[in-house]
Amino acid sequence: MLQRNLLRTSRRALRSPIRIQSAFLPVRQQLIVTRAPAAVRWYSEQPAAAKEGDAAQETKPGEQKPSEQSPEIAQLKEQLSKKDAEIVDLKDKYLRSVAEFRNLQDRTQREVKAAKDFALQRFARDLVESVDNLDRALTTVPADKLTPENADLVTLHDGLRMTDNILMQTLKKHGLERFDPSAEGMKFDPNIHEAVFQTPQPDKEDGTVFHTQQKGFLLNGRVLRAAKVGVVKNS
Repeated sequence: MLQRNLLRTSRRALRSPIRIQSAFLPVRQQLIVTRAPAAVRWYSEQPAAAKEGDAAQETKPGEQKPSEQSPEIAQLKEQLSKKDAEIVDLKDKYLRSVAEFRNLQDRTQREVKAAKDFALQRFARDLVESVDNLDRALTTVPADKLTPENADLVTLHDGLRMTDNILMQTLKKHGLERFDPSAEGMKFDPNIHEAVFQTPQPDKEDGTVFHTQQKGFLLNGRVLRAAKVGVVKNS
């Protein structure tokens, strides 16, 4: 009996919390259901837009509409456009003047240089004859005569050769140069050579200069006197 009573008591104790929770359940549901949603207010934006439009349409006190501009403003604008056109025209004339002045400077410098380079042309032509005579004096001495037995002749010949070398070095400093086409094995060039005669030479090509009758001279790269030469012609 005692065990049965304890069992019944424990069952009642376990059932009582469930009843208490179930008793409060309807109240909680009522609270959840009766809670009202938050209120939302809606405002119209039309008045603000209208105000902005009115403000945009209003003109400032110091401004004028394009149709209401005074004649003085139009005249000033016209004068300003004319001044801009004048500035462009003057700038173009200035640039052209600078370019012409620079071209004139370059041309003047070239002319001065050319006059300086060829100022001694007439003097050089007269000097060439003396150089030719000195060269002929050297070539007239046979090589077989330049022996120790002819010591005086050898000394004279060496002195003439040294004089000729020093003279040509001095003339070269001033732009005057001598050239020997046959010694250099040059081809005939009508710009710097003058053909005196032609002869066949089987061991040489046609048009080759094989003999120099008179040496040529150049003054600052220009022909002062063409060399007189003999040219090979096999056919």
